[in-house]
Amino acid sequence: MSLVDDLIAQPDFFADPYPAYSILRDEAPVIWSDTWGGWVITRYEDVAALLRDYRRFSSAGRIQYILDRLPDEARSRTALLEAHYRVGIAHMDPPDHTRLRALLAPWFTPRHMESLRPRIHALAAQLVDDALLRAQAQGGRADLMRDLAYPLPAIVVLEMLGAPAADATQLRAWALDINLLFSGGGRAPVARVEQAQAGLAAMRGYIGDLVAQRRSQPSDDLIGRLVAAEGARLDDSELISTCVTLFVAGHETTTNLLGNGLVALLRHPGEMARLRVQPALMESAIEEMLRYDAPVHRSWRIATEDVLLRGQTIRAGEMVLLMIGAAHRDEAAFAEAERFDIARSENKHMGFGLGIHFCLGAPLARIELPEALHALLARTADFTLIEEPPLRWRHDIALRGVEELPVEVRL
Repeated sequence: MSLVDDLIAQPDFFADPYPAYSILRDEAPVIWSDTWGGWVITRYEDVAALLRDYRRFSSAGRIQYILDRLPDEARSRTALLEAHYRVGIAHMDPPDHTRLRALLAPWFTPRHMESLRPRIHALAAQLVDDALLRAQAQGGRADLMRDLAYPLPAIVVLEMLGAPAADATQLRAWALDINLLFSGGGRAPVARVEQAQAGLAAMRGYIGDLVAQRRSQPSDDLIGRLVAAEGARLDDSELISTCVTLFVAGHETTTNLLGNGLVALLRHPGEMARLRVQPALMESAIEEMLRYDAPVHRSWRIATEDVLLRGQTIRAGEMVLLMIGAAHRDEAAFAEAERFDIARSENKHMGFGLGIHFCLGAPLARIELPEALHALLARTADFTLIEEPPLRWRHDIALRGVEELPVEVRL
């Protein structure tokens, strides 16, 4: 077993991967993992460079890479996954990526996102009030993932798309199933692939119904705008794939950003107290949350040609796993990288990616997070993380987050 495969096999890896990342950065910054089916890259300089190099490291073909490693019998049943991920903004390179991004960009400008702030402010306040009422009935305990971090971004993105907010729970369940496909790098067990395809089929059917409604009854929501552009600027397969991506990526990353950020604050009570008395630090606090325990822990690409990197030859067609979480603790890029500092000023994190695939929803997340935290801090005198039993972290190398976030609340 290689160094990386030995490290990631440790039982506490997902609870705290940072010691393993430190070893890899020092001893094997570019290393092949049989377990994850790809090259593991852990230094900031390398991760940043490869994220920007879309010509040699492509976003296209990543799902096919996973599917092609399945047993033949299982591979024969994955036509839907292959067709869906052949298109869509997250799985394309220029010029198709450029075309789709230009179509979506007007919806995600800072100015347009700012117009949503009153609704996000009201929704965050309502969710926190409901959570505290529930906590009063449960001996002062709340689950901030269930009560706040899950519903806030899901409802916001559904309202943008033009889907009923009441459907958030069902859509999130499908999204969790779909994300199983990405949770293990370049390999995925057959059972996870099948569960992901079932969730994808259900979500595609749901979105297909919304698209059909917009074709007969035009609307000014995001799905309505995409339908209006259909034919001239995108086709039906791109429309459905892009809508799935907008929901799955549009809420999942923000959910985990809020959850991980709250864990960091609760484990560093001095920083929590500092934020309460210095609310002007909120902006830098959000950026530090994106660095310190990033919700997107790894990005991934397919090499389009042979590349020599730190003495290792990455062959054309091989998977490259860009470990953003590891890069964010690189002392060569961040002073005192292991320290959580909500006033950090030099913070070149990659929490929203880099290059042509930089997250469209970054301006939205930068509104949702402070509104949620302001609502929570304004309504509670104190809340304490409950870590007995220990927090359950998702066994997912792509998306880092806790399953629940139990706290004891004092009003």
